[in-house]
Amino acid sequence: MHALLVEDDDRMARALGTALVQRGHTVRRAARALDALRHVREAEFVLLDLGLPDLDGLELLRRLRTVCDAPLIVVTARCEERDIVQGLRAGADDYVVKPFRMAELMARIDTVRRRTGARAGAAGAGPARDAGGPVRRGDVEVDPAGRTVTVAGTEVRLTRREFDVLAILAARPDEARSREEILDRIWGDAFLAASRSLDVHVAGIRAKTGRPGLVRTVRGFGYRLGTPDAGEERDRDS
Repeated sequence: MHALLVEDDDRMARALGTALVQRGHTVRRAARALDALRHVREAEFVLLDLGLPDLDGLELLRRLRTVCDAPLIVVTARCEERDIVQGLRAGADDYVVKPFRMAELMARIDTVRRRTGARAGAAGAGPARDAGGPVRRGDVEVDPAGRTVTVAGTEVRLTRREFDVLAILAARPDEARSREEILDRIWGDAFLAASRSLDVHVAGIRAKTGRPGLVRTVRGFGYRLGTPDAGEERDRDS
């Protein structure tokens, strides 16, 4: 696999590059955001540091996501919860805080590649592949086949992950789905709860659709599709 390593620190870049090459990857290193944008289309996965000299890393992440859908892991010293949430919402597939164990990072790369590769091989439908036709809840329509969401007739743009979460719930709209099932199907890890990735993406769905009741929290279990006009974010009967 061809990796794009976006890292301005020479020492860190050498360590990461050596580890990747030892695992059979080819590596192109970019020390600046401009170089990353120039070479990202050839990458099969991306490691992205957020502390770049010429552009904020989160802004670069957003720009990369407009031109590339390759698996992307943020590797950064930024450890505040706000930074992690922003990185995941901007389209990162995983978020690793420096300092880290190299073996753990390599395992995360393998996991991200497996789950994104499985989605790509399923006719581009990801977790929506077992869903039926469009599902309506109030003025919201979720079309798993077309991977579109409309609210009151207007399309709402969700990230890939946000749509995958919504598609899983829409596949069986009258059933609650456990956190473990959703994490396993989308992130490839049923025990990823500590990362708050799922909660971040559910919050993104609620905010972007403007229908907080569309995804209901089932306390102690997971989530289910709700009735948007109810305006409630949590089930009270769980």
